Amino acid sequence: MSVYVGIDVHRKRSQVAVIDAKGEVLANRNVPNGVEPILKVIGGLPPGTPAALEAAFGTGWLVELLEDYGFDPHLVHPLRCKAIASARLKNDKVDAAILGQLLRADLLPEAWIAPPPVRQLRALLRHRVQLVRLRTLLRNRIHAVLADHGHDRPAGCWSGPGRAWMASLQLPAVSREVVDDDLALIDALETVTGRLDWEIHQRARSDPRVKVLTQLPGVGPFTALVILAEVGDVSRFGSARKLASWAGLTPTVRGSDRVAHYGHISKQGSVWLRWVLCEAAQTAKRSPQFAAGYQAIATRRGKKIATTAVARKLLTRAWHLLTDAEHAAATQPAAASAPQAGTR
Repeated sequence: MSVYVGIDVHRKRSQVAVIDAKGEVLANRNVPNGVEPILKVIGGLPPGTPAALEAAFGTGWLVELLEDYGFDPHLVHPLRCKAIASARLKNDKVDAAILGQLLRADLLPEAWIAPPPVRQLRALLRHRVQLVRLRTLLRNRIHAVLADHGHDRPAGCWSGPGRAWMASLQLPAVSREVVDDDLALIDALETVTGRLDWEIHQRARSDPRVKVLTQLPGVGPFTALVILAEVGDVSRFGSARKLASWAGLTPTVRGSDRVAHYGHISKQGSVWLRWVLCEAAQTAKRSPQFAAGYQAIATRRGKKIATTAVARKLLTRAWHLLTDAEHAAATQPAAASAPQAGTR
């Protein structure tokens, strides 16, 4: 007998519903998050049983649990699951049952589940970004303390001479303590970010797709790895426009009859992908490939919108480069295995 599982996940507890092929609810229980409580409800189900859960913060552990124990996890796009969002009776029990029913009827708006290596690469790259942001926060705090006492060094504060200049300043005891503590934290972060940079460099060298993407202006090895980690399998997208839409870089459209109104970009999808593309666009907009288009849009609609347009063009070209590279890699083995002329 076919069964289907719907799970409404929260930080501490989850609602687990089991639905049979006729739509009857076999079980609907609220359990603490963890391997044993979840398996007490679904552990006896046959291998390959599909299970649906919304893609949200803190669901990675459950996806891994379901994969490890032979279930077939399905991530649900939370913004597109109208059956749950528009339900009059709204509670965890109903939401879990609706997920199971939609899974049974094959009506789920699914999100892609990245394989474990891609999830680990995402975690590594995001960790490095967060540490760099923390370092920037600490540097800004030091600048604020120095500015509060009327000190500024245009040449910078982080080189050897800059450190010596800060050490020579006459600051109140508490301000000196803040500066010294922040400098110690920055030095500790430098050790960690240096190790991460080496590891990321090694991963970039071993991935031939990175070399393909670094042909684009403004795209270095780190940016290329972020694109690869966030996009995953580029063959999931039938066109560059679909990839741009998934990344949230296409405008929202509201239309009625023959009138269509275009708004700002949707900003759905991976915020990390949009961020790294906009960072790359800051350099790419000055390259000969994009400068003229950037200036034309900036004159009409402003620099921010023009930079976003360059970010979308970068993603479009990245799709074409990766797609062409995949096709070339697929044809090479076939060409190598074909018999040469004059051989038997």
